[in-house]
Amino acid sequence: MRTIQFREAIKEAMSEEMRRDEDIYLMGEEVAEYNGAYKASKGMLDEFGAKRVIDTPIAELGFAGIAIGSTMTGNRPIVEFMTFNFSLVGIDQIINNAAKIRQMSGGQFKCPIVFRGPTGSAGQLAATHSQAFENWYANTPGLKVIVPSNPYDAKGLLKAAIRDDDPVIFMESEQMYGDKGEVPDGEYILPIGVADIKREGTDVTVVSFGKIIKEAYKAAAIVEKEGISVEIIDLRTVRPMDYNAILTSVKKTNRLVILEEAWPFASVASEITYQVQENAFDYLDAPIQRITTADTPAPYSPVLLEEWLPNANDVVNAIKKVLYVT
Repeated sequence: MRTIQFREAIKEAMSEEMRRDEDIYLMGEEVAEYNGAYKASKGMLDEFGAKRVIDTPIAELGFAGIAIGSTMTGNRPIVEFMTFNFSLVGIDQIINNAAKIRQMSGGQFKCPIVFRGPTGSAGQLAATHSQAFENWYANTPGLKVIVPSNPYDAKGLLKAAIRDDDPVIFMESEQMYGDKGEVPDGEYILPIGVADIKREGTDVTVVSFGKIIKEAYKAAAIVEKEGISVEIIDLRTVRPMDYNAILTSVKKTNRLVILEEAWPFASVASEITYQVQENAFDYLDAPIQRITTADTPAPYSPVLLEEWLPNANDVVNAIKKVLYVT
């Protein structure tokens, strides 16, 4: 099996689907002439032409609305936001139109559209460019929210998202575009809404998603040396969420740690915590622990940023806390 970068997996998914279906097109800031802000659409303008790979002005509300409207005439757009921080400029179109067209039209219109781009922090980008909005979009009925953590998942899930007849929020990371992973040569699609057990274990369950899951892998390797077996679940899809995978694991390990790169209030971790205490309370041998960013805007200082973001040591401490290990 070949090894490719995350950005290449994204490009392959889009290109393969555009070859399959002429109704699919890509639009966004710098996706065409510049080959994408993160080179995830490199060469696509040359292959598909300017009518299907479209550079837009810096006007997220406008081009999000144009793309949503085009779904009502049979198109299946992929909209790239340079960062999901900028999606806030177009969020009215996403929440009040894309997510609601099917219901408000009584099923007469569907909205097959993918909004994709990077989420979360990416180094010293400061407060307005380091935010994670997975929980915002997941709070909206009608939207599906996908946050892959590796090239294999990214390609398979993006192809599924493009083929889906409902709007999908597909969140990546600037710090993952260069990550390499094994991806098959042939066609494959991963189902939306199915989590993946990345590491099997018996003592504690760690649930995470997106690039921050790397800190869980580091923590699991550290505590393994002390005889602690960690099971790691990659949600992959935040909505619909695979509650069954989480509950099954918790019923086996009896302990749960949730790792998320977002603010703590009303977080994805909060939803998981509620579901577990509602449906698996009697299986818990310790209170659930969640690890998030600090409850402040992201700092610019690298020293403060290191403190703001969750890290492997935070995960190690949480694991030991639920195991009552000092």
